[in-house]
Amino acid sequence: MKEMGKRLKYLREGIGVSQEKLAKMLGTTQSSINRYENGQSEPTVELFRKYADLFDVSMDYIFCRSDAPEGKMYEYHPELPPDKEKMRQFLEMCFQPGTPANIKLKESMLRIMEEKE
Repeated sequence: MKEMGKRLKYLREGIGVSQEKLAKMLGTTQSSINRYENGQSEPTVELFRKYADLFDVSMDYIFCRSDAPEGKMYEYHPELPPDKEKMRQFLEMCFQPGTPANIKLKESMLRIMEEKE
């Protein structure tokens, strides 16, 4: 909680406003801001959202899960199933036959599947 309080204080000082001014901006009290920054209490989830929106940072940054203000970027790279024919059948079922957009999308998906070999 102390680290998060330091992060909140750093954000506030970064824009050069007092605790009182920030409290007005967030719709809370100066004493609450002081307690958050000193790690004596935690803001509500709604107030955390207001901090994130006001300072244009991610919740990961506020919670000290990341030192990058934009937060962590999660990527998922699933493995293709071993049976390509089953995957091809699945793709065929996902797209309505005959519509131009679906044909192009299906072709792209099949091409990606082929490239992953």
